Amino acid sequence: MESKPPRQLHPLPKGLVELYGLMAVLFVLVPEWMAGGALAGLRQGREGSDLPMTASAWRRVPELRLASMPLAELRLLARQLRLCGYARLNRDQLTGRLLGKIRARGAKALW
Repeated sequence: MESKPPRQLHPLPKGLVELYGLMAVLFVLVPEWMAGGALAGLRQGREGSDLPMTASAWRRVPELRLASMPLAELRLLARQLRLCGYARLNRDQLTGRLLGKIRARGAKALW
């Protein structure tokens, strides 16, 4: 077998390295600074939580309301609605059973 001599790497010219650095600043850092400034400007006029206000649909539509509840609250609601066997159900099953019970009673009576 014939051994090959190690490949000689040539360094990039200093001007090209500086050009790549400038391009990195223009294409990566500047948009991030702009986005950060825009987000900071949006937060100044608000008090309290950084999260947006809950839409009215999340309060009205039972599916959305149940989707936003933790499992402990779902189980508590199932207990209040006297849903039999709710403790052994997983989240999807419990949500389905609760929706059926809520629709049977009428959503407005519960919330």
